[in-house]
Amino acid sequence: MSDVAAGHHDAVDLARTLAAKLDHLFTAQPGGRPPSHEEVATAINIAAGEKTISATYIWQLRTGRKTNPTKRHLEALARYFGVQPAYFLDDVYAERVDEQLALLDALKEADVRSLALRASGLSQSSRQSIAKLVAQLSAVEGLGAPDVGSPQV
Repeated sequence: MSDVAAGHHDAVDLARTLAAKLDHLFTAQPGGRPPSHEEVATAINIAAGEKTISATYIWQLRTGRKTNPTKRHLEALARYFGVQPAYFLDDVYAERVDEQLALLDALKEADVRSLALRASGLSQSSRQSIAKLVAQLSAVEGLGAPDVGSPQV
């Protein structure tokens, strides 16, 4: 297979469907339990002041049975989940949002929040050392090595 074909194959593998993105938003919500399709539809309809979307239609989008929502539906879903409509259209943007949601989820744990707050006054060099240590501990515990990079905290 040529490098061009391999690159295209990788890009296709990385692309997430609308259904996958919507499902991720449902399951990434704080509070322990994902909202029901009915709860989401009701909240959207109340916010719009009219019947805009049904629970069945949301379920169809989430399961991939429907794949071509209107701009109005995408905007309403994005507003409900607190993301930009671009989340559903741009995989790079969606990945950044997903990383932010994961960070927010991690910060709900008091000890993680405490570590982050205590590290905020340290030098960039010290924060990089902490990031490397976390990466090593993650690997030891079988969690995979997070992106060490240069923390900009």
